[in-house]
Amino acid sequence: MQLSELPIRPVDHLPALGAADDQAIAGKAGALSYAELSQAVGRLAGWLAGLGLAPGARVASWVAKGQVACLMPLAAARAGMIHVPVNPLLKRAQVAHILADSGAALMVGTGSRLASLEAGDVPAACRTVAEDAVLPAAEGYAPLPPSTAQPDDLAAILYTSGSTGKPKGVMLSHANLWLGAVSVAEYLRLTPQDKVLAVLPFSFDYGQNQLFSTWAAGATVVPLDYLTARDVVKAVEREGITTLAGVPPLWVQLTEAEWPPETAARMKRITNSGGALTKALIGRLRATFPNADIYPMYGLTEAFRSTYLPPELVASHPESMGRAIPHAEILVCHPDGSLTADDEPGELVHCGPLVAQGYWNDPIRTAERFRPAPPSSSYDGLAVWSGDTVRRDSAGLLYFVARADAMIKSAGNRISPTEIEEAAQSVAGVSEAVALGVPDVRLGQAVLLLVRVSGDAPAVIDALRDTLRKELPNFMMPSDIRAVEHFPRNPNGKIDRVEIAHHWRALTEGQTA
Repeated sequence: MQLSELPIRPVDHLPALGAADDQAIAGKAGALSYAELSQAVGRLAGWLAGLGLAPGARVASWVAKGQVACLMPLAAARAGMIHVPVNPLLKRAQVAHILADSGAALMVGTGSRLASLEAGDVPAACRTVAEDAVLPAAEGYAPLPPSTAQPDDLAAILYTSGSTGKPKGVMLSHANLWLGAVSVAEYLRLTPQDKVLAVLPFSFDYGQNQLFSTWAAGATVVPLDYLTARDVVKAVEREGITTLAGVPPLWVQLTEAEWPPETAARMKRITNSGGALTKALIGRLRATFPNADIYPMYGLTEAFRSTYLPPELVASHPESMGRAIPHAEILVCHPDGSLTADDEPGELVHCGPLVAQGYWNDPIRTAERFRPAPPSSSYDGLAVWSGDTVRRDSAGLLYFVARADAMIKSAGNRISPTEIEEAAQSVAGVSEAVALGVPDVRLGQAVLLLVRVSGDAPAVIDALRDTLRKELPNFMMPSDIRAVEHFPRNPNGKIDRVEIAHHWRALTEGQTA
């Protein structure tokens, strides 16, 4: 099947799907109708074009969750540029890498975030503009009309951590973003009467899609930067929210919070990704939100969303990943690409138009993950070979078996252990370091950092902790740092990470049981 056979429009056409007078954005970010959203996107695109940036220029944003954050993904696309949203939790070292790797020509950021960058963090060719100056400047520009971009034109680069090395940029096309929006709006059964509270970072595909799928349905999105679960409860109550997306640690907090019964009863749907829901947590969600449909979902940035479990199957199949979402083809394959039998474990392979275009400026890692679709696929082109082992039952429902990589998933964040280890080994006295995820009731996984040190171990660990607080985002910060005398080795002389993980995870499970 070819992209030309699918109903695809440029992603900046999304505002045209809502009724002109209906609200597209509400809340503390400021209200915009769909007509006003279209005009605001056009003016911001006009401002971007007026900066003299070349077509295809990368435009980074490191901003608060306000109107600039909502408008920039569409405005950059309308101006023929490529948006690079930066996770607001990152610190200067990670941001400097993203700016250099993407070759960003522009960085829009809050004043405090821009001030945190040091000499050399921003490439000489990259202009910086304070967020609060952007919308006033854009008011002076005539709106650009909707773009005529082609489906496979690049629209965004989302940076995601891998199990090794620094964050890598996943290249997303207009087709990826448009079809992702209409797919989610369809299976969530969103309507123009819905109000979606957007609490997840827009730098994540899950968070960004809350904007796009809401607008694809003609509904209203309410962006929210929150500090506590109580902030979310208040926003749901104040804004009349019907739909909320989250990750397991947030659901733990929200089910522990105090909810006015009428507010909780108003919720129509809740969606989950970034980690599996346990049976116990599903029960607590049902008790807290008695009228809400629960949508467990699975995905990865390289292929957007992959599967969802319909709400009517959650009670009978709570451990299932569900089935493929619209516009995704999900296969379970042997290493040679042939399909597995029912209940036979195999690799989960993502095919179809939601598959990204690869990693920006990284052909080696692209070739490792993006390979030709299996012969059994209905789609041409590349597929994402996830490395995850799953099984498919006779009813076509998928079940997760194991993850092949060493990624740590904590509070919905995908964390590269290598990035933590490299930061640790830059500290004097740290000879070797191993970071791993260990079970944690609230986070899903907590980061445990093991180090082999020379000299005064307590002093080295104190210095290490201080350095990591300065260099790493809070979600990457180890919850525990322990010194070890030695690391086990495999026959090749390398650190045996499998043995280390097995020992420490078992020990941690024993301590928390």
